[in-house]
Amino acid sequence: MLIRILKSIKIRIQNKINPKTELEILKERGLKYGKNFNFFNSHIDFGHCWLIEIGDDVTITNSAILAHDASTKLYFNKSKIGRVKIGNRVFIGFGSVILCNVTIGDDVIVAAGSIVTKSITDGCIVAGNPARVIGETSDFLDKHKKNLEEKHVYDTYWPHKNQQQIDTIIRELDGDFGYDE
Repeated sequence: MLIRILKSIKIRIQNKINPKTELEILKERGLKYGKNFNFFNSHIDFGHCWLIEIGDDVTITNSAILAHDASTKLYFNKSKIGRVKIGNRVFIGFGSVILCNVTIGDDVIVAAGSIVTKSITDGCIVAGNPARVIGETSDFLDKHKKNLEEKHVYDTYWPHKNQQQIDTIIRELDGDFGYDE
């Protein structure tokens, strides 16, 4: 008993001196993720993160990835669990939820606010609740590549813009859109 208490105290002291990031903790618990994984203000199922696998070049913004569904717990005293696999070059937009037992293929864009309840094949754009295919990633990229040649493009990263640059952007984007760093 004393050894467990001392070990617990040691871990708490180490965490105060050198705190771990959320991703470091999730990785220790079994989350698998690839290179260039960008994770912004999002939630990954802490209790079942070992069922989640994320590929290379993935961005998740203000979203939730769930490997369990506790809606069955009240009735059966068991939660439904399932693996979540996210491929390479995937973007998951603001406010999306990825539910358990879902595979998201490579080169997929999940639009903001989408609820992904079923697997998504490679090269698709999905949106909605439940998420449905609304287009192909290749068409989306072609359209924006063309727009980058025709629309306003701003090269200063947003936190480094001065007031004059901000005023110019506001004026130039009145009734239009452009692209920012």
